[in-house]
Amino acid sequence: MSISEIDIEFAPDRRKIRRMRHAIALLCLLLLNGLTPSAAAVPCKIIKVLPQLLDEKGLHTLYPSLYARDAHQAYLLAHPEKCSGIRFAIQWKAHVKEDSGHLKLRVQVRGSKDATGLSVEQPIKRTGLFDRWTMIPLTAEDFKKVGAVTAWRATLWDGDTLLSEEKSFLW
Repeated sequence: MSISEIDIEFAPDRRKIRRMRHAIALLCLLLLNGLTPSAAAVPCKIIKVLPQLLDEKGLHTLYPSLYARDAHQAYLLAHPEKCSGIRFAIQWKAHVKEDSGHLKLRVQVRGSKDATGLSVEQPIKRTGLFDRWTMIPLTAEDFKKVGAVTAWRATLWDGDTLLSEEKSFLW
């Protein structure tokens, strides 16, 4: 038996290789499709809530970088006398078919001075495929009345229907 006969005998069939590649690609697509939530399953959602302290100038950061923001927030947390307020940066998605005009974000805050809490609402407009950020500030008077924020809850509403909520650990 020569070497060329051995190569021909053990050479894989190209059609079998092509079918195997198609089967693997189809399996990967099915797995990825099953792992990702569809828009119908989660139409409206609050993704992230960032409570951000504001300094005397009303800034939450000094420079446009995440490190500068975190450093400034740590400084304001260590020096509460330099804080003039707080704002809540809320990342949200709302996939609704019709813009009813009744979508709103509500933030409820409990503090060290006022345990009953404070509620602030802001109307929002529906979005398309992408998420949005909405900033909800507490006024200086409200911030002084509440004191240091100990717990918060952010909710997304369509009229009187609760669509989504995110809350802090102590809520």
